[in-house]
Amino acid sequence: MYNDKIMEHFMCPQNAYYMQDSDAEGEYGDEGCGDKVICYIKVRDNVLVEVSYLVYGCATSIACASMMSVMAKGKTIEEASKITEQMVDDALGGLPPLKKHCSNLGVGALKYAIADYNYRTNNYKPKPYIDTNKKQL
Repeated sequence: MYNDKIMEHFMCPQNAYYMQDSDAEGEYGDEGCGDKVICYIKVRDNVLVEVSYLVYGCATSIACASMMSVMAKGKTIEEASKITEQMVDDALGGLPPLKKHCSNLGVGALKYAIADYNYRTNNYKPKPYIDTNKKQL
């Protein structure tokens, strides 16, 4: 069912650890299967110098998160944000049809981590909540 590349990243996942001093983090899960990935990034001069993750899921989810971290590490923020589920699937040599959805977990978490980094470093301010149902006195 699983090819050698998927088994390699499942049995010996790369960059799987909690990064205490990360610059940003992102979380993405699949309600249908219950799997979830939390991605941590450290950025220096716009380059992802460190990428790690924690994954709660099946063998394919672990392999996909591991491959995502390998693909993203050393890339600029712009390059890493262009990593797709299909790129992870291809890098792993093709996922079994019933497991194709697992490739979105690591990539989704990475994209949320990048968004979190952009939010933190660019001082984006959330829009204030305005209650439109409130009556004027």
